[in-house]
Amino acid sequence: MNLEKLIKSKKAKVAVIGVGYVGLPTAVEIAQAGFQVFAIDIKKERVDLVNRGKSYIFDVSSKELKKVVKAKKLKAFNNHAPLKNSDIVLICVPTPLDKNKVPDVSYIEKTTEEIAKNLHKNQLIILESSTYPGTTREVILAKLRETGLKVGKDFFLAYSPERLDPTNKQYKLKDVSRVVGGITKKCTNLVVKFYQTFIKAKIVPLSSTEAAEMTKILENTFRLVNISMINELGLLCSKMGIDIWEVIEAAKTKPYGFMPFYPSPKCGGHCIPLDPFYLEHKAKEYNFWIRFIELAGEINELMPHQVVTRVIWALNLKKKPVRNSKILVWGVAYKRDVGDVRGSAAEEIIPDLLKKGAKIDYFDPYVKTLALKNSFLKKPVSLRSIKYSPKMLKKYDLVLILTDHSGLDYDKLVKNAKFVVDTRNAIKSRKHKNVSWL
Repeated sequence: MNLEKLIKSKKAKVAVIGVGYVGLPTAVEIAQAGFQVFAIDIKKERVDLVNRGKSYIFDVSSKELKKVVKAKKLKAFNNHAPLKNSDIVLICVPTPLDKNKVPDVSYIEKTTEEIAKNLHKNQLIILESSTYPGTTREVILAKLRETGLKVGKDFFLAYSPERLDPTNKQYKLKDVSRVVGGITKKCTNLVVKFYQTFIKAKIVPLSSTEAAEMTKILENTFRLVNISMINELGLLCSKMGIDIWEVIEAAKTKPYGFMPFYPSPKCGGHCIPLDPFYLEHKAKEYNFWIRFIELAGEINELMPHQVVTRVIWALNLKKKPVRNSKILVWGVAYKRDVGDVRGSAAEEIIPDLLKKGAKIDYFDPYVKTLALKNSFLKKPVSLRSIKYSPKMLKKYDLVLILTDHSGLDYDKLVKNAKFVVDTRNAIKSRKHKNVSWL
């Protein structure tokens, strides 16, 4: 049976390599559609949890995970053996930056080596990880060609960037349109047919893998540039005595030509703050400098320093030095209602304040422990979220809101805290004299 028929009948066996924030929701969605799914991960603890039906990702409930595991539609492995029997392989591995902000595609390279060992005719490979334009062709295809099999004839290769917004209940994985770019037209068509089996939204075919890769870069760079711009305007407005949040709400009343973005202590997460560096890396191969985008990245990197400066200013108002001041950091996740700290402002702000001698506690209902490793610190530091009660706020000289998790009582917070620095506009009323907004 050819691959197209296997997809249509849902008899195709699917391997998902990397079952983190993207891979696990994807694997579960495909399994729920009726396919046999092999979840592959190098972390044994993840594999054990999946096979026990215990979710470690907010967007996947243990109930739905357990259901597909019990139905034998999903099984996790700590090795790449299932690739031999897989008709479709999805690559959902990390693509971090190294310490010099250079893209690290080593996870993709290692995964490709394993795929190459098990590559067989009629197999479809799809890369979903965020990366720079050219990765699919230059890294994956270059290696798979060494097997002697021909792309578009013997095996098929495409890129389709993940579009997953953690905790977004309105737009879940299956509700968001996807773009697909294959090495050949047949590669593209096969991915379109496959995605149509578990994604309700429109699947958009593109002319190449590079076009699909650049689409992801554009989406995220657009957000970073605008968030960086609003952060810079926010800093200026603060100096001018203007409330940037009031200005944004006013601008939103224009029914065309304006899209609201909001100030933050840093644009975090795994994708948005990294993508400009992917693009910068590739642009330099063409002797092209993306100065505007690079500047947005610089502004974003400097925002944690601006927050620390605001904390020092706020403490000075109370005639308190940073050293030995007791500070409660409210929220350490990179965004509201998630337990993901990758790229969060807290990872830079807390070490900076610790180095300056502050005594730091944090509260985050989604992040029980926080491991910090930073150039500000002589050695790694591990913190645990406190058990929160409004009355305990009085023992802190300052509360720093970095994440505005929902379902928490901010009125009680401001009522009991000595002073609050709010970087997220969590406290809406401007009547409070013990609050400073970033």
